[in-house]
Amino acid sequence: MLETINKGKEDLDSAFPGFHSVSSRLQKYFQKRLDILLYFYVIGSMENIDAISVLSALAQETRLDVFRLLVRAGKEGMAAGAIGDALSIPAATLSFHLKELKNAGTVCCQREGRSLIYSADFSTMTAFLGFLTENCCQGVNGEDSEAQKPGSCC
Repeated sequence: MLETINKGKEDLDSAFPGFHSVSSRLQKYFQKRLDILLYFYVIGSMENIDAISVLSALAQETRLDVFRLLVRAGKEGMAAGAIGDALSIPAATLSFHLKELKNAGTVCCQREGRSLIYSADFSTMTAFLGFLTENCCQGVNGEDSEAQKPGSCC
């Protein structure tokens, strides 16, 4: 598994030759995102601790409202100020909640000029939903029962 992850990091260097000329902060951001993507690619699913992080981030009313707004906004996302205006959230409060969502991997942030554009991270949410439903309809002991054939309840 580590060989595959290291190979992915080497591919990043070859795919983006100027990668090492960008700021170290940006390198760390992209490296973290790459590690997460490779983890999900290699492992194929999320672990309990990752799911708990997502659930914790969304288990607060304001953060859930922000996330649902960003889902409606789609891949284009929304500026932080527009999110605050749409939900009537003060800037300092919104900043805190966006930080929590970002740390859990449920939202992404990009700078466009002077604005920070936030968008829902659909890959994390897809992995999360896959984690929640990966054993769907397999019975309590992981054995198919007559009442619970795969696909019969979904």
